[in-house]
Amino acid sequence: MGKEIIDLRLIKNMAVKKGYIEKFLKKADKALQDGVKRADEVLEDAVEFGTMTAKQAAQASKELRSQAKKERVQLQKRGIKKISEGIATAKNVTLSTEDDLATLEKLGKLRKSGVITEKEFQAKKKKILGRI
Repeated sequence: MGKEIIDLRLIKNMAVKKGYIEKFLKKADKALQDGVKRADEVLEDAVEFGTMTAKQAAQASKELRSQAKKERVQLQKRGIKKISEGIATAKNVTLSTEDDLATLEKLGKLRKSGVITEKEFQAKKKKILGRI
């Protein structure tokens, strides 16, 4: 009978241990399933975030290209306007210079003919050459 009691105790101990092991394994299995589930959620969030980020980057790139095109057109227009203004100014200066030189010739003739004095001629000449 002593041997049977020991065997029963061993069996009981093993059953108790088996119960603990089963509980432990169930808890471990549940923890693994929860971990896998959370990892899947994080992965889905990461994929969604990556997709959103890629879309935002594409949109930002599109907006920047559009803005750059607008600025290029504005710069071209301003450049053409400045060049046109410069050409007009150069033409005016050329015409003005030609007019001033013609005036100097006329003043020289007036001085030679005695209509104006040398002093008057020099004053007008100085004024005209100052503009050129």
